Amino acid sequence: MSTLYELLPVIHQRRDAAQGYPLKQLLAVIDEQVDVVREDMDQLYKNWFIETSQDWIVPYIGDLVGYEPIHEAGEPGPVDTAEGRLRNRFLIPRRAVANAVRNRRRKGTLAILEELARDVADWPARAVEFYKLLAWNQHLNHIRLWRGGTADMRKQDVLDRTDGPFDKAAHTVDVRRIDSGHRLGTFNIPSVGLYVWRLGSYSVTETPAYCLEEVGSQCYLFSVLGNDTQLFNKPQPEPEPTHIADELNLPIPIRLRPFEHPVFVDGKYDHSDASTDYYAPSAVDLKSLAIWAPDWPKKGAPQPLPASILVPADLTDWTYRALKGTVAVDPVLGRFVFPTGQLPKKGVYVSYRYGFSADMGGGEYRRILQSPLAHQVYRVGENEDYTTILGALNAWMAERVAHPTAVVEIQESGVYTESLNLDLKAGESLQIRGASGARPVLRLLDLQADMPDAFSVTGAKGSRFTLDGFIVTGRGLRVYGPDTTPPPTEGPAATADPGLCEVVIRHCTLVPGWGLQCDCEPKHPNEASLELDNTQARIRIEHSILGSIYVVADEVKLDPVCIHISDSILDATSDDRIALGSLTLPAAFARVSFIRSTLFGQVRTHAIELAENSLFTADVRVARRQVGCVRFCYVPPGSRTPRRYHCQPDLAVRALGSNPPAADVSLAQEQTIPLFTSQRYGQPAYAQLASECAPDILRGADDESEMGAFHDLFQPQRAANLRVRLNEFTPAGMEAGILFAN
Repeated sequence: MSTLYELLPVIHQRRDAAQGYPLKQLLAVIDEQVDVVREDMDQLYKNWFIETSQDWIVPYIGDLVGYEPIHEAGEPGPVDTAEGRLRNRFLIPRRAVANAVRNRRRKGTLAILEELARDVADWPARAVEFYKLLAWNQHLNHIRLWRGGTADMRKQDVLDRTDGPFDKAAHTVDVRRIDSGHRLGTFNIPSVGLYVWRLGSYSVTETPAYCLEEVGSQCYLFSVLGNDTQLFNKPQPEPEPTHIADELNLPIPIRLRPFEHPVFVDGKYDHSDASTDYYAPSAVDLKSLAIWAPDWPKKGAPQPLPASILVPADLTDWTYRALKGTVAVDPVLGRFVFPTGQLPKKGVYVSYRYGFSADMGGGEYRRILQSPLAHQVYRVGENEDYTTILGALNAWMAERVAHPTAVVEIQESGVYTESLNLDLKAGESLQIRGASGARPVLRLLDLQADMPDAFSVTGAKGSRFTLDGFIVTGRGLRVYGPDTTPPPTEGPAATADPGLCEVVIRHCTLVPGWGLQCDCEPKHPNEASLELDNTQARIRIEHSILGSIYVVADEVKLDPVCIHISDSILDATSDDRIALGSLTLPAAFARVSFIRSTLFGQVRTHAIELAENSLFTADVRVARRQVGCVRFCYVPPGSRTPRRYHCQPDLAVRALGSNPPAADVSLAQEQTIPLFTSQRYGQPAYAQLASECAPDILRGADDESEMGAFHDLFQPQRAANLRVRLNEFTPAGMEAGILFAN
C-alpha cells in the first residue's frame, strides 16, 4: 500500500527534495501510526470470525452460540499472560466453539462423540457401543453377523484385539457403571466407551538404521539409539463425518498381524494381496514406515524397498532367518532382519513413527527458532554448502572476525558422528541447531584413549552457546570455565575473565546413560549428560530431556553457577543415583530453578531459588535452606528444602489434623507418591503420569494442571471438559465414559 508521501503531488515532492526531505521524514513518522490504525482495523474485522479471531475473543463468540465454560475443568485464566492464554485454549477450545451449532444438530449419534473428543480435548478417539459386544442369543430371523461372537482360538488377530478399543469378541455383562468414580465397568447394555489416545505419533524421516552387530550383521533396529521402539501409525483422515475411527485413523501402535498377511507360494512369499496401509509405496507418499537399502537386493533396485518383499515376523530373540530377497520386520519391537548371506552394502535408512506425550527433546515437530540478531547462517545437509558440522564450524572460524554471531543449522534428520570441541572468543555467539521439522543426531564416539571424548564448550568473556533441536548420544556435554588462577590485585589484568556468560539447551535430548540397550536400559547409567567444570555461565535448559548434571566448582574462588530448568526431564536412570550433584563435593555448588519439570533421581545442590509445579521422585538436599521457595511440588518425605508452600505430601499430612497416628501419616504419604506409566527413556509413555495416580498430583499445580514436565498439556482440564460435554451429547438412555487407551 502506498505511503502518504507517495500520495503527494510531484511538485511537492520536488520542493521537499530540494530542502533535504524534511516533509518525507515527518510523514514517515505519521505513516507508522497509520499502519497501527490500519492493522487494528484489520484485526477488528478478523475478530468477527472464529477462525481468525484473537484468543481473548473466543469466549465472547462462544457466548453468542451458547457455549459455556465447564467449571469442573477450572476457571479461565488471565488473557494478559502467556500461561493464562495457554490454559484458556483448553478450557474454551476454539474448535469446539466453531463446531458448537453443527455438533448440536448431530446430538445423539455415535460419531459425534469422537468429534467431541477432538474438538474439546484435542484427543483422537474411537467410540464403542458395548451392548454390541455382549454374549447373547440372536433371533434366527434377525441375525446380525457383526455382533461379537465367542472366541475362536484360530483367529489370532481377533484375540489380539481383546479388551481393547477394536475388540470383536463377545463378553459377559459387567454391571458396573462406565462413568463410575471408582472402578469402571464396560460391557453393559447402556455403556458407551470413548477410547482416547494421549500419546502423539512423531515422525523420523530418512535416518540411518542401527546395525546390532553384537547379535549379527543382518540385524537392524529402526531407532538409531539402538533400542527397541514400538512403531506407531500415521493417522489417515476419515472418509466421512459419520465414520467410526479405525486403526488406520488413529495414532496407535502398529500390531504385528495387521501389518502384512503374506502367503507362501512356490518357495517364496506372495504379497500381491497384502495391505500396504502402513508401508510407503514410494518416497513421495510416505506412510507409517519405509526402508531404504540402496542397490539391494540387486543393483538398481527400486527404493524404498517394495512392500512385496517385507515379511512380518516376531523377532523377540532374533532367531528368525529371513529368506533370500526378503526382509523380516517386527513393528512391535522396531526390528528388521536381512538374509544372512545377502547383506546391504551401501547402508540402510528408515522412516518411521514413534509415540511420545509432548513436543519435548529432539524431534521433527515444528518449533519456533530463536535466532540472535545480525547472525550469519551456515547450513549443513546433503544438498547444502556443508555436509558436516565441523565443515560449517571451520568456515565460520575463518570468518569469525567479520561474523562474531553465527548459526549452524542442520537441515536433515541425519546422524553426525563428529568430535566437537568449541572454544569461543570474547563476545562471540554460536548456535548449533536443527532446522524446524528436522531431528539431527550427534553421535560421540570413544576416539581418544588418553582423554575424555565429551562434546566440550569453553569461551571467553561475553560469549554464548546454544544447542537447539539435537539428540546427543554416546557421550555427554561438558562446559568448561576459564583458568581460575587468582588475578593480580593491581594492573589491567586485575579482573578475571568469567568465561562463557550463557549456555542454552533447548528442545534437545542428551540421552540418559549416554546410550540405550535393546530393552531401553542405559548403557552407562552412572555417567552424566552435562558436566559443568568451573564455569560461571548461566545454564538454561528448556523443553529437553537430560541425564544427570554434575557440577565441579571451587567454592572459594567462584560464585555458585546458576541453572534454570523448565518444562524438562532430568533422569539419573534410577532414584538411587544423583540427578543433580557434584563429583567432588557433598552438594553441587549451584543455584537452581526447577519450573514444570520432572526429576528422576536425587538432588544435591547449594540452593534452590525456585521450584514450581515440579516432581522430585527421590531425596532432595540443599545446603542453604534460607534461600528460595518450593511451591506446588511433590517432594519426598525427609527432604531438606527451602520453605515449602502447598506441596505434597505435606498437604495430605496436614489434612489429618494435629498429632495424627504414625500409621495414618505413612498411609497419606504413600497415597500421594507419583505413579508413572514408565520411567525408562525410549519407551512411548516415558515420564507420563499414570491414570491411577493420586488426584493431588494429577491436579496439584498452581493452576490445577498436573505437576511435572507435561504440565502444559493441561490433561486434567481436557478430561474434565470432555467428561461433562459427553453427558450433553450421549444418546438417550446411554451412559458414556472416557477410557484412556495409553
